[in-house]
Amino acid sequence: MQITSAQRLDDGVLERAFTLGGIPGLLWTPEGASASAPVPLILLGHPTLGLRRMYPRLVARARHSAAEGFATATIELPGSGDRPGWPALDRARADLRRAMQAGEPVSDESVDALILPLVDKAVPEWQAALDAFLSLPEIGGPVGYSGGVISIGIRLAVVEPRIVAAGLFAGSLVPRTMFEEARRVTVPLHVLLQWDDEGNDRQAALDLFDAFGSKEKCLHANMGGHTGVPQFAGEAAVRFFTRHLKGVRAVRPAADVS
Repeated sequence: MQITSAQRLDDGVLERAFTLGGIPGLLWTPEGASASAPVPLILLGHPTLGLRRMYPRLVARARHSAAEGFATATIELPGSGDRPGWPALDRARADLRRAMQAGEPVSDESVDALILPLVDKAVPEWQAALDAFLSLPEIGGPVGYSGGVISIGIRLAVVEPRIVAAGLFAGSLVPRTMFEEARRVTVPLHVLLQWDDEGNDRQAALDLFDAFGSKEKCLHANMGGHTGVPQFAGEAAVRFFTRHLKGVRAVRPAADVS
């Protein structure tokens, strides 16, 4: 991991930009994190809009988490932001957008073409980044995953044993095969659902929540559209991670994905 810039934010949070195998990313650590006082880590998932566009929301989440003693980190998703274009993904995204704008049903084939290649490529990248984050002396684990793309969160929760809890942002563009993977998820879950999300099929989101195999799973539903997430919903998510990441022994070995 090559650090490309570093700055101390006004609340003491250390923000570092980095590249890892050509993939840009951001890492935030709270003031006081050190080799003698390592902190747990939350991976910040986000939609495929690019880190530059998502930065204001990501840094707000990072600051909120740092105030509770967590490091946070994120990476640029394949085909997004400053990474090379991915024509197949762009075509799939355009096809899906056209269908939604025309008020047509979105086919399973369109969802599969958009989401499955993204998950297959992004998850190993997240795991490589996690190796790098946990090699830093000031980050000791355990690890949580927070955000979307929800299918990436599902796959990570299944294949990555270092992730001990996940807070997922509900979305309906979920391939049917991911429902089978959801049944294999066993870590504690906190799922955020905006009840009136104009781009989300509420019933599909509820069906996915029902499919999760976790013994502990909580659905936090709020009235309002996609951008109307209330502040207290974020506070509830942080409390969830405080319960599950603090006082838990770190798991450092990398996942066996052979």
